[in-house]
Amino acid sequence: MTPPVHPHTPRVAIACGCELGEEILWDPRSDTLVWVDIENPAVWRHRPETDATRRLALDETISFAVLTPDPDVVLAGFRSGVALLNLETGARTSLVRPDPHPPNNRLNSGAVGPDGALWFSSMDDAETQPTGGFHRWDGTTLTDFGGSAAVTNGPVLSPDGGLVYSIDTASNVVRVHDYDGTRLGEPRPLIVFEAGWGKPDGITVDAEGHLWICHYAGSRITRFTPDGRIERILPVPTALVTKCAFAGPDLTTLYITTCRRGRDPAIDPMAGHVFVVETDIRGEAGRIFRGAGL
Repeated sequence: MTPPVHPHTPRVAIACGCELGEEILWDPRSDTLVWVDIENPAVWRHRPETDATRRLALDETISFAVLTPDPDVVLAGFRSGVALLNLETGARTSLVRPDPHPPNNRLNSGAVGPDGALWFSSMDDAETQPTGGFHRWDGTTLTDFGGSAAVTNGPVLSPDGGLVYSIDTASNVVRVHDYDGTRLGEPRPLIVFEAGWGKPDGITVDAEGHLWICHYAGSRITRFTPDGRIERILPVPTALVTKCAFAGPDLTTLYITTCRRGRDPAIDPMAGHVFVVETDIRGEAGRIFRGAGL
């Protein structure tokens, strides 16, 4: 049976031309989108209501930026570790990093779970050595889980916090762990990307607990049920699709980051821009880090 295709086609919402746009989220306090450019390091902010866009250039690779109680400060993942970043001044305060953290590693994905902790991943920047992993930090204790991988994505949690999803991108495997609030279970394979799908990249969970997984080099996003079945396919008119987030007053508008690294602008002129499409699904806004010390 052919999976249904989403009835609407994403269009360019923000012509930002990111080298590697990633980790987009919605801050409902200011009705603002926040995302990063990993390879031309910057944090971007955009308010759809006014079409105002701001870019904070940085001098170090940044991979994610999540919300803190102060709307002008994010908890960010840099090459060197997790730090507080003031979006107005650019001031940084280093906080924690995985140990060991080889010099060729960098942080990758990051999200705040229903527990208020930061769940994030690290990876080999050359994407060859299995020196990356998955981590949880509550402001006091850093916990590693899920083994090692060369390229990581996630982790993200189900809306009730009972499941943790992590992606071993190099192996094309999406995994799930049981989580009782204290103990993380061993990872179980949930989805294996088939040949021709591209690579599993950013992952987002909607309010129904379904997974929206971006296909890097696959020109699409797939919505999977919690047990790993394809619910729908959302084609995206550029090849390197990296992350998506629900936004807007009803949290039904999906914004999508993409990458222009290595793309020929004559062939893929929309690569690196942020796309938008309306859905009939409600998502979740970015959560605020509630760890100790903030």
